[in-house]
Amino acid sequence: MHAWLCENPTGVDALQWKELPTPEPGAGQVRIRIEAASLNFPDLLIVQNKYQMKPPLPFVPGSEYAGVVEAVGDGVKHLKPGQRVACLSGTGGFGTHPLAPAALCMPLPEGFPAVDAAAFIMIYATSYHALMDRAQLKAGETVLILGAAGGVGTAAIQIAKAAGARVIAAASSDEKCALCTSLGADATINYAQHGPLTSLRDEIKRLTEGKGPDVIYDPVGGDFAEPAFRSIAWRGRYLVVGFASGPIPSLPLNLALLKGASIVGVFWGDFAKREPQANAAMMQALAGMYAKGQVKPVIDQTLPMAELHKAYAIMGSRSVKGKLVMVN
Repeated sequence: MHAWLCENPTGVDALQWKELPTPEPGAGQVRIRIEAASLNFPDLLIVQNKYQMKPPLPFVPGSEYAGVVEAVGDGVKHLKPGQRVACLSGTGGFGTHPLAPAALCMPLPEGFPAVDAAAFIMIYATSYHALMDRAQLKAGETVLILGAAGGVGTAAIQIAKAAGARVIAAASSDEKCALCTSLGADATINYAQHGPLTSLRDEIKRLTEGKGPDVIYDPVGGDFAEPAFRSIAWRGRYLVVGFASGPIPSLPLNLALLKGASIVGVFWGDFAKREPQANAAMMQALAGMYAKGQVKPVIDQTLPMAELHKAYAIMGSRSVKGKLVMVN
């Protein structure tokens, strides 16, 4: 097998394409021939030693991928060689033949292409868990989605619309706002015109007729958090999804008191581990939504696995709309 190996997590430049022994699966594991693997924000943090999960060195990055099961280990009953699966295991995806825990593999139905499957689990599981479980989103409510043109943001637009919500999508350019509109967003906010330190609050107020959004989906953090939270509706739910802008914000807690609002943490990874049955039911519901055409990953572009450094550079430029996917 071949893989991009991280022997020293000092950044993307330290990754090297190496030939490694093809592994045999142990108990509860499967070996997968990778067809496609997506690039996610944690994949950047993990090679910089900035992610909360710090795998033993050396490791192969690539949290999310899809392919064909080649071999199964002892005790694996629900998967068999030749079966197509998607997996989110945290590492291993940027290569050709990783081992993966069988319990983390999602069997793929017919007609689910590898590129879509490799870009599916993280963004849709995160967004569904956030909106439908943690926020208990209801039809007719208004959702403000920050970073709406990114992977989780595009997924959140589709899930919120399928739930019957009104969606305000915030993104950094007219092109990205147009993408959000094409996915069903009812209104958009361009940060270039309404920045977090200028008129963002005024624009949210205008678009909600002074009421504020019932749910705020925030994978961005930084300077955007406080003006967005100050704009929230009575009994609103502020979803803490991530901090793509870098800084982790500090919110004045008196704002939660004044609005009767909730600050709600979203950690899908731990939810999946702690509540596996609920997570399995959620993934089944998402597969059904894909089959009905209610959700479909937005693929910015696909690149050969050999061009991983280029893909990281594209992600770092903040120009990505949806997901980048590497293919073998």
